[in-house]
Amino acid sequence: MSEIVYLNGEFMPLEDARIPVLDRGFIFGDGVYEVIPVYSRHPFRLPEHLARFSRSHDAIGLDYPMTDAEWTRLVRDLITRNGSEDQSIYLQVTRGVAKRDHAFPKGVKPTVFGMSSPLTTPTRDAIEHGVATVSALDYRWQKCDVKSTSLLANCMLRQVAADAGATEVVMFRDGFLTEGSSSNVFIVQRGTILAPPKNNLVLPGITYDVVLELAQTNGLTHQVRPITENEVRTADEIWVTSSTKEVLAVATLDAKPVGNGKPGAAFRRMHQLYQDFKRTVMRQAA
Repeated sequence: MSEIVYLNGEFMPLEDARIPVLDRGFIFGDGVYEVIPVYSRHPFRLPEHLARFSRSHDAIGLDYPMTDAEWTRLVRDLITRNGSEDQSIYLQVTRGVAKRDHAFPKGVKPTVFGMSSPLTTPTRDAIEHGVATVSALDYRWQKCDVKSTSLLANCMLRQVAADAGATEVVMFRDGFLTEGSSSNVFIVQRGTILAPPKNNLVLPGITYDVVLELAQTNGLTHQVRPITENEVRTADEIWVTSSTKEVLAVATLDAKPVGNGKPGAAFRRMHQLYQDFKRTVMRQAA
């Protein structure tokens, strides 16, 4: 069955979707996006994802083309029209079609696109044994809190990991941890979960928030503060988190073991809490 996507008010097979070459998303990467995991045909934390989507629009001066209720209907329509029980819903809005000029055009209708893909979560092997990562200098722009379609730097950094046979790159800027190319990063030091603060250099991850909420409600010691590169390299545990990675332990950083090179006790506790929380949310949504 062909994947069904949404483009500017219409549902159609993916192979029939077209945009003009002068769309500013194509020419400039002038747009924003959001990715929403779907479990058993129920979107996970949809209000929080839409709130972040709206903030990204505001950050680049782009009109929010639908209400949250309309986005919710669109997300549910995409889920219904596509076959997988677990899906990854991708929403994108660009500034629209206009002559090529760096200045924002006036009176242009945004291009609105949505699609669904099967959701791929970490394998049992990755959960049980952890994953490899490499480090890199974070040379991205100064507005990483915006979920922008301008992802060339992220792609280049992710390729550093791919070339090394690693799952993710752990990035540092001015001697401090920022995040991964497509994930947030936590560390554990002597039983304390540490997370870098939300700022313009870190994407405000939905899973990041869930992890901190679970730590708070379950009495796990945690802090949100700047984390030095040395603290990362000497951490007992490192985790990467995202909507698709969920919570995933890092076994190696730059081919050196993290802790004893295996997922630690804090990770196993958080992984179980996350899975239990996910099941509870999905049961309530059913």
